[in-house]
Amino acid sequence: MDDRLRFRRFESAEGQSTFAQDVRRGLSSHPKHLSPKYFYDALGSQLFEAICHLPEYYLTKTERRILTDRRDAILDVVDGHADGEHRLIELGSGSSTKTRLLIEAFLERQDTLHYLPVDISDSVLERSALELLQDYPDLRITALAADYTTALGALARDDDLRTGEEPTLVTFLGSSIGNFEPPASRTLLTHVREVLKTGDSVLLGADLKKSEQLLTPAYNDELGVTAAFNLNLLVRINRELGGEFRLADFEHRAIYNHEWGRIEMRLISRRTHDVPIRELDMTVRFERGEYIHTENSYKFDPEQIRDLAVATGFGLKRSWFDEQQHFSVNLLCAGD
Repeated sequence: MDDRLRFRRFESAEGQSTFAQDVRRGLSSHPKHLSPKYFYDALGSQLFEAICHLPEYYLTKTERRILTDRRDAILDVVDGHADGEHRLIELGSGSSTKTRLLIEAFLERQDTLHYLPVDISDSVLERSALELLQDYPDLRITALAADYTTALGALARDDDLRTGEEPTLVTFLGSSIGNFEPPASRTLLTHVREVLKTGDSVLLGADLKKSEQLLTPAYNDELGVTAAFNLNLLVRINRELGGEFRLADFEHRAIYNHEWGRIEMRLISRRTHDVPIRELDMTVRFERGEYIHTENSYKFDPEQIRDLAVATGFGLKRSWFDEQQHFSVNLLCAGD
């Protein structure tokens, strides 16, 4: 399979010390915060895969149902805007489970497919790439181990990665767009637009606004997997930066912020205490009830999705929904 697989690893545009710098900055701020991109070390990636199978976590199963039922309709619209064999880029590919539906649909329409998964986890990328190549003999993979910004920069400037005449579909699934602050989500999609030609497409998953009674259980599962996923940030600080966090001193909690239309994940200190972090030569003071803000998950209405597309150089061509209108899969077309 060697001739069908290329693995490209890119350092972050901010350099090797980004994690240490961000931890120092985030834990020195008021309120304290940590970036959700650091969830996805090897263990964090496995925990998130487990979250996707939880009964409370409706997002993955609902999006998968939409893709299963609508994949041919999606590619009909994609094909209507471009000629020739497509290539497929995926941001945040993970195990590429849902993407298999699109890979299979493309290979029913064209002889070969060039798939470019982007993920921050080397181990997840390698494992999923090898599994895909074994299952799909007509698939070729260029795996990009990098954060989104770094990977998009390489796709825009690297001669080996830049698009030629072939049309391109970029997928950004799982409502990952909701993890960005609104200005940052616009910046990200603007960078995606810079990679594409007029007529290329983006398939964007976006979770929709709904009642708090439906939203909050998805992030507060009874089994405690999401809590372990959140607490793993502290484990990573302990392992990589010499932190002395005791997990029992922190409680996972996810709340719905009505004003901002988002789920907020927090790690709340159960007591007043100090935490040394040896590699940063710092000690962090936590008061009882003080929290570390670790992730936002914004929810959208259709008008917000359309406005986001227009603001970043796209047109919203079509949206598909589940029967309960809980989730949306949206096709954005790159404009002139």
